[in-house]
Amino acid sequence: MAKFWAFAIALASVILALTSSAADTFVLRSPEVVDGGMLPKNYTGDGTASTLPLEWSGAPAGTKEYALIMHHIAPDGIKWYWILYNIPANVHSLPKNVKGIGTLGGNSVNNRGGYAPPHSKGPGPKTYILTLYALSSPPEITVPPLKVSREVLLSAMKDKIRASAELNVVYSRPPGTTDGPGEDRRPGGGPGKNRQAPPQEK
Repeated sequence: MAKFWAFAIALASVILALTSSAADTFVLRSPEVVDGGMLPKNYTGDGTASTLPLEWSGAPAGTKEYALIMHHIAPDGIKWYWILYNIPANVHSLPKNVKGIGTLGGNSVNNRGGYAPPHSKGPGPKTYILTLYALSSPPEITVPPLKVSREVLLSAMKDKIRASAELNVVYSRPPGTTDGPGEDRRPGGGPGKNRQAPPQEK
């Protein structure tokens, strides 16, 4: 019996080490910006409001799908800009202005579905965190996609996260930048598509 338990403990240690090693090698990156680098203007509300191209590698064995959250910690709380879940396990990259992959959740900036590009009205650089989650099974979502907030998705992923990888990007809005009247800052938006300028994060 003692030999059995010694073997079981050794086996558990090996599995834990392999899992930790896999989690350590799970990396999220972008061909457009390095971790901690400045987010190019075209991926913000001051440019074309495009979604950032992403790629990742090193997901743990047994990953069934991925989920992505982009958020910013503001003085008045956490704001989220991009939620994409139900990303298939065989997908390892997202192109610029990705379409047809996964399910889009809502955002807290303009309370719409889809990507809300950084569009800060406050001065100084701000850090935006993109986090990719490798999941052991699909999250159990019981609300419409538009109602899937950061909190809803994190709750649905509880006990399903095998590993996560982060990419931090920084954006500092050019001094004197103002919003054009009626500009829609969603991807593909433009003058005349929205008569009211969207709210801006702090």
